[in-house]
Amino acid sequence: MKEYNQHKFAGIIPARYASSRFPGKPLALVGNRPMIQRVYEQASKSLDLVYVATDDRRIYNTVLEFGGKAVMTSPDHLSGTDRIAEAVIHILEETGTTINVAVNIQGDEPFIRPEQIDLLKDCFSDETVEIATLIRKADNGEDIFNPNQPKVIINSKGDAIYFSRAAIPWYRDAEQKDWSCKHVYYKHIGLYAYRTDTLNKITLLARSPLEIAESLEQNRWIENGFRIRTAITKWESIGIDTPEDLEKAKELLKHFN
Repeated sequence: MKEYNQHKFAGIIPARYASSRFPGKPLALVGNRPMIQRVYEQASKSLDLVYVATDDRRIYNTVLEFGGKAVMTSPDHLSGTDRIAEAVIHILEETGTTINVAVNIQGDEPFIRPEQIDLLKDCFSDETVEIATLIRKADNGEDIFNPNQPKVIINSKGDAIYFSRAAIPWYRDAEQKDWSCKHVYYKHIGLYAYRTDTLNKITLLARSPLEIAESLEQNRWIENGFRIRTAITKWESIGIDTPEDLEKAKELLKHFN
C-alpha cells in the first residue's frame, strides 16, 4: 500500500521547450548552469519540495541529471496554471504526496528571490486566502504605461480588484507624467500560489471577457468570484523572454548573490 504524506507548500515550475521567441529556453545556459536549474535552486531555498512540470523529455532528463524532481505533463496546456494542476495530480499518483498550496514559479526567472516566495507563503496564514500573488509599488516617476508590465488595483484587505495592461486608476486631475508621484501604482509580479482545491476549480473555468480583453488570465478568476490576496515585494521580477534577455542576464549574474 502506498504511504501518503502531506506538504503544505510545493513549488512547481512549468517549463516548455517550444517557444516562438526562444526555443529551448529552459535549457539555455546562464553562467555554467541551465536556466531551469538556477530557478530550481533558488526556489529550493524557500521550499522543501520543488518539481519541474514539463512536456519535453530533454527538460525532464536535465532536471533529473542535476538532482531535481520533475514530472511529465501534457503538451496541450494553454497556461502554466493548467500544467501545474496536472502536475499536482501526477505527484500524488506517483509519490503519494498531497500538496495543500502550489506555488507557480516562472521557469524563466533565474534570479527569483526566496524572500519573494516566503511572502507568498505568509499569505496563507489567513485560512480564507485562496490565491496569492506579488505586487510592487512603482517608484515616483517610474514608467507605468508599458502594456507589457500589468498593473493592479487592490482593496483595503490587499485583495486584487482588477489587473490591467493600462495604468490604473486613471488620475483625472494631473498630467500623466506626474501620475506615479500623485498616487501609489502597483505593478504585478507574475508569481502565484494557489490552494490546490482552488487550483482545481479555476482550471475548469471558461475564458472570460475581461481575460480576453486584457490577455490576463487572473481576471478570469476575479470575474468568477475568486479572491486574489496580494503581498508587496520590493524586488522586480527579471524574466528572460529572448536571446537578448539572456545576454543581459549573464551580465547581471556577475552581481547576483
